[in-house]
Amino acid sequence: MTVQQGKIGLIAGGGDLPARLVDAAKASGRAVFVVALEGHCETPEALGAPYEIVRLGAASKILGQLRAHGCVDVVLAGKVQRPSFASIRPDLRAAKILARIGLKSLGDDGLLRIVGQELERDGFRLIGAHEIMRDLVTPVGVLGAVSPDDQSRADARRGLEIARILGQADVGQGCIVQQGLVLAVEAIEGTDEMIRRSAEYARPGPGGVLVKSSKPQQDQRLDLPAIGVTTVEQAYQAGLSGIALFAGGTMIIDREAVIALADRYGMFLVGLSLPDGSDHDK
Repeated sequence: MTVQQGKIGLIAGGGDLPARLVDAAKASGRAVFVVALEGHCETPEALGAPYEIVRLGAASKILGQLRAHGCVDVVLAGKVQRPSFASIRPDLRAAKILARIGLKSLGDDGLLRIVGQELERDGFRLIGAHEIMRDLVTPVGVLGAVSPDDQSRADARRGLEIARILGQADVGQGCIVQQGLVLAVEAIEGTDEMIRRSAEYARPGPGGVLVKSSKPQQDQRLDLPAIGVTTVEQAYQAGLSGIALFAGGTMIIDREAVIALADRYGMFLVGLSLPDGSDHDK
């Protein structure tokens, strides 16, 4: 898909990805305006673009700021803690949206889909982070110097199956499997906490595998799961043997640094395709 020209509106949460997207967009000659989500985007002044801090439930202000700054395309990027209904504090526009969709859509996927629909209804073009940074998306295959052994491959395959089922239920986007046993699944706590928790249940022998996957029903422009150097560091500290990612449905932030750190720790990093006869991860 070809990204149009014009100003990009970035609705930013936490983590490293928003700043990297700003840099990539500016490098391609595109201006960026940032809507920094209050309580989620920690240091908006460090993003290197004009910004406005807006709380999550202020839908009218978010849309108004994007219009006022002449944004054409809009991208959502960065970590946002799943909100409770009480914490959203919806304005009139957000309240009407929530009344229309019901509380059942406060899961990640349902809520994000509605956000995307509202942006498009207001005339913005929703794009994915990977359309600005083409090297974000995980390719198929072993990405570093270390290859998974047979047990790790089996654990990765089992983990991918489980992660896809979890995603279909809009629960989470990852799990950790060791020697066929599921040590942890991701829910509201997020990947970092899941990794830390898994260490309590690790068995003797080769470490488990962290598996991340997008949800089967997921709009690829919204909330693709991502890993970065911190993920590798935490996986190593938890004694994991490697990381397996759903190719084409996950992102690697700062891929060269991630691969280098995995190699240094003797961990594998692999992109998996679905087991439909098109698997080239060997």
